[in-house]
This record gives sequence, C-alpha cells and structure tokens, in this order.
Amino acid sequence: MRDSRFDILFEPVQIGPHTTRNRFYQVPHCTGMGYRHPNAEAAHRGIKAEGGWGVVCTQETEIHSTSDLSPANEGRLWSDADIPALRLMTDAVHEHGSLAAIQLVHGGSHSPNLYSRQPAIAPSHTTVDWGGPIQARGMDLTDIKNLRNWYVEAAKRAKIAGFDIIYAYAGHDMTILQHFLSARHNHRTDHYGGSFENRLRLFREVVSDLKDSVGDTCAIAIRFAVEELLGSDGIEHKNEGHDVIEALAEEPDLWDVNLSDWTNDSQTSRFAKEGFQEPYTAFVKSVTTKPVVGVGRYTSPDTMVRLINSGHLDLIGAARPSIADPHLPRKIEQGRINDIRECIGCNICTAGDNTNVPMRCTQNPTVGEEWRRGWHPERLRPLSSKQHLIIGGGPAGLESARTLTNRGADVTLAEARKTLGGRVTLESSLPGLNEWARVRDYRIGQLAEKPNAQLYTQSPIAAGDVLSFGIPNVVLATGANWRTDGVGRTHKHPLSYLLAPNVFSPDTLMQTGPDKLPNGTIAFFDDDTFYLGSVLAEQVAHTGRRVLFITPNPIVAPYSDNTLEQDRIQRRLIDLGVKIISLHKLAGLSKHTITAACIYSNVETVYECQALVPVTMRLPNDRLWLELQARKSDWQDAGINSVTRIGDCHTPDLIAAAVQAGYQYGAEFGEPVTTPKREVFAGGTVQS
Repeated sequence: MRDSRFDILFEPVQIGPHTTRNRFYQVPHCTGMGYRHPNAEAAHRGIKAEGGWGVVCTQETEIHSTSDLSPANEGRLWSDADIPALRLMTDAVHEHGSLAAIQLVHGGSHSPNLYSRQPAIAPSHTTVDWGGPIQARGMDLTDIKNLRNWYVEAAKRAKIAGFDIIYAYAGHDMTILQHFLSARHNHRTDHYGGSFENRLRLFREVVSDLKDSVGDTCAIAIRFAVEELLGSDGIEHKNEGHDVIEALAEEPDLWDVNLSDWTNDSQTSRFAKEGFQEPYTAFVKSVTTKPVVGVGRYTSPDTMVRLINSGHLDLIGAARPSIADPHLPRKIEQGRINDIRECIGCNICTAGDNTNVPMRCTQNPTVGEEWRRGWHPERLRPLSSKQHLIIGGGPAGLESARTLTNRGADVTLAEARKTLGGRVTLESSLPGLNEWARVRDYRIGQLAEKPNAQLYTQSPIAAGDVLSFGIPNVVLATGANWRTDGVGRTHKHPLSYLLAPNVFSPDTLMQTGPDKLPNGTIAFFDDDTFYLGSVLAEQVAHTGRRVLFITPNPIVAPYSDNTLEQDRIQRRLIDLGVKIISLHKLAGLSKHTITAACIYSNVETVYECQALVPVTMRLPNDRLWLELQARKSDWQDAGINSVTRIGDCHTPDLIAAAVQAGYQYGAEFGEPVTTPKREVFAGGTVQS
C-alpha cells in the first residue's frame, strides 16, 4: 500500500489540452534505437508507460534533411513516411494511459548532414561541431522562413502520429533555436541578431507557429537550458536564462528546464550527486504559472515530494532513473520502495547513444532488449523448482541468483571473500564511485527476502566440492583479475621488466588501498581507455604522492567521452597535480625509474618512479572451469547436468555486461533457444 506521504506524486497535472495521470515525467532522452529500430524504441517507451510514467517522451527527433544527425540513431520526422514508425511508440504509450511527447529538433551547426549531404545551416557562418571539417552557412531570411515551416510541418505530422505534447527544443548547445538565442553563436546584424529581443525572436515565432498549427489538440512544451556553466560566455540562469523564461513565461503549456550542454545536464555520479541542478532551476516557478518539469537523477520519493511541496517543480522529470527502473512510479504507488532499482549515474546508457547502438544499463539488463529478446524488467516466466549452485557473488552471480529465484528456482550462492559484490564492492570504494554499490545492494536486498536463496561468504569452492554437492546446475561467476605484465592494446607480449616487486596490480591497490604503495612517485600506465586508471590515480594523488599518468592515447580515458565525463576526468587529474604523459608506451622499469617511449618516434624519456600500476586488461578466473572440464566424465555420476560460465569469468567486460550475462542465464535457463528479432528496412518501411 502506498505511503500517504507520497500521495501528492500521483495527483494529475493539466498540460494544455491534456491531463497527466500523475507527476512522473520521462523527459526526452536518447536510446540509440531511434528511427532505425522503431519496434525496439516503441517497446522501450511502452514499458515505461506500463510502469507508471505519466508522460513518456521521444528523443530528439529531426524535422528535416538539413538536420541529419547520422550516424546517430535519433528520431526522424522528415516526411509522412516517418509517421508509421512513430505511431508504434504513441500506441505503446497510450495503451497504458500515459501521454506521448515528441521533441522536435533542428540541430543547426550540430547537424553534419553526413547522410543527407545537405549544406548545414546556422544563425551565422560557423563550423559544424562534429562529423568532420564541415562548415555551416549563415541563414538568410528565406532560410528562416523555411525553418519555421519545417517546424510546422513536423508538428502536423507528429499530431497525425498521435503525440499529445510537442516540444520546441532549445538546449544542450545542439539546437538551432538555442544557437539563435546565444550571443556566442549568433553574430547577425539584422532583426534576428544583436539585442536580446532580436535573438529571442525566432524562438518566440516557432513557439507561436506550433501553437497556431497544432495547439488545439496538442500541448506545446519548451525545453530550455537555463544555464550553460560558461560564465559570461554563455547563458546564465541569473541573467539571460531568467530573461528567456520571463519573456516567454505564459507562451508554452509546459516548461522543461535543465542545463547545457549534455555533459553538464547528465553528469555522472562521480562528479555530481542527486539534485545537482536545483540551484539553477529554482527560480523558474516564480516567473511562470505554467507547469514546470526538471531533472536531477532523482530516485528518492521523499526528495520528489520536497520538490513539489517547495514549489520548485510540478512534475518530476527523469531520464536515467526511468531507464534504471521503468516501473519506479508503480513501485512507489504500491509501497514497494525497496524494490526500486536506483540509477547509479555511471552513464553507460549515454555510451550507447554516443556509439550509435541501442543503449544498455548497468542496473537494468533488459534495456534495449525489450523487443529484440522480449525481456521485461519485472516479469519472468515461472521455472519449476530446479537447484542451482552459483559460485561467485559479484554482479553476474548476484543477478543470476536474483533472476532464478524470481522464477522459483532454489539457489545456493557461494562467495570466497568475506563480502559479496565482487568488483562492484572494490570499485565502489574508490573516489566518487560510491553510488555504484547500488548494483550490489539492490540484488542482496532482493535475495535477502527470498526463502529459496541461500547466500554464503568465505566459502571457497573446489572442483571436488562441486562434484560432491550433487547440485544439478552449476554457474561459475568467478570474475577476472587485472594483468600486471603490460599486455593490452599497445603491448601484445609480456614485458619482462614488469616482473618486479615495485609493480602493483589494480586489484591489489583496490583491496589494500594506497597505503601499501611506497612513498615517492607512483606511475600508472593506462591502456584500458575507461575510468579505472584515472580513478586509481586520483586516489593515490589524494595521499600526497606524486603521480605520473602514462597513456598511449592522446587524452586520458578516451572511452569516457561516451559517458560524458572525459573532460572532467582530465581536468581533475590536472587539478590534483598529476603529470599526464600522453602518446607514450612503456619501455623500461627499474627500482627508481620508469622509461616511456613515444608511440610514433620511439624516443625514450626516463622519469623518477618508485612503483608502477599497469591498467591494461584482465584475464578470466577460469581455473575452476578448467578443473571441472577435466573431470567432465564424473558429472553424470555426481548428478550434474550443466556447468556454465557467465560474466567476467567467461569474458571480462563492463559491469553492465556482467549483469546482463547473469540476467540472461537466469531468464533463459530451461527456455527454448530463440534467435533475437532483427529490424530491417524494406521499401523504405521498417519491418520486423
């Protein structure tokens, strides 16, 4: 039963001609599925409506061929031919009584038009900010007239497709409407440039055009970034951010406010905690009577109630929390707070969009698989009571145990260490990563309530033990360990000089902390490209030791650009005094020095160094697997039907991949083998 304190979250809200069923609002967010995978897109959004989100939005949806964001998989509404694909989504959302919203966008100088090959356009002559050495031409008055018409035509198509709310989008520094607003981008000298009122003119006209064309049946929303965190070089919430809201206060039916650019709006938990946007958006309700939605990676219903009662927001917006738990509103409504899968703020979801593939989620392994595999975040097929022994209590082992027990299986899980969680427990102790422990804590909490789950720690298991237990189905989730011999992307053979006592494994550093390192200079060789090398270097730098960060890459942690945090990672290391040596590989190590070589010239440089931590790649802990394979002839007599490796002990990968491996084993065990569905293009129409 719902806690009465949360009743206010389930009150309806009027948005123009429509009324939401509650205050839960999934704001526009990318999925990496978009127009190329409309069935997958529709299934993903439909499950959120089923889970209680009163409004469910698309991602940015291109309105014209001059707004082509290829190769990104965004929404597309260039012509009437795109309507059926979007109708799949509105039907899926309406089926559960929610409102469907679409975020119309023209990217301007953010649209390279690589597929359409149209010339890019912008308020003024400028470069396109991604996609290559491409320029955008400054628009003339005919271009502006055409742009306004493209918005109107797209809105009419959106109405036909069944959308209830239609957005004018001016945020994240990647929309033409924001570029016209910004003196940084708009250098015009006509009545669309110069003064604040002139720079606002096009935005005001587009909003008016949308209201005139579809406002009779569709609500018109504005999504606007009130702050760019650029100081006087950008929009500031105390100046022009405030002025835009005040000038257009009553024009839309809804204000959706946030920060710009995307790296600021969707900061990882390593750099920003829940509610970090509140100081910038608090003023909005004071200058408009229209409903306001905002975000802050909110997962706590108490915080949500505070935001409503304080007059900060009318609707609780979410992107990442709605991905981690599509049924978050329903769980609050049903009094199941402890069942919420809280977002950990790792931004693996954004990495999907940035690599142009369907996104995934560390907490919710069903994301992106709702249509393709038919996975559902809350429903599983029953399984007759079959016994499973899971060896390893990391993310893969815990998730397989959770999934199996939910299906009715009897599970015994044995972990060799004192604590459960595996790599999640180790990594969540590092600076800024404490929220990652939610991956472990959610699963342990779920299993603690299951009478058919037995969890044991400090229980190392050998091959003979497995055979003696006689449990028919054995799952090996024994994880992986970091190499210390330098082998990885750059060095393909072990480096003999790393067989030295002053070489420390990342695993050792995480288990014992930096106190075990010698005093003096500590070098990191990061060939992994993601977060771990930088966060370990940060941890050591906090002890006062001098730190060298050697990498063959041109920047620190380049993959983290996909999780929107690369610039913050590198800036933090610089602020901590870490010496970054980029574009170098290892060439030698002694007791007091390390030698690095330029990856292009092989010119060597010697640095003072007392210890090295190589962060290159991991090897699976598959000893038990090999021992059991060697005794496979004994399986039948021992009553063993199957032995399966999952997670890092099978293939070292992201934590998200380990969780998905655990879910896949648990969800598909005993089920007929099926081939995941695939969407293909045929005659211009997407077919399944």
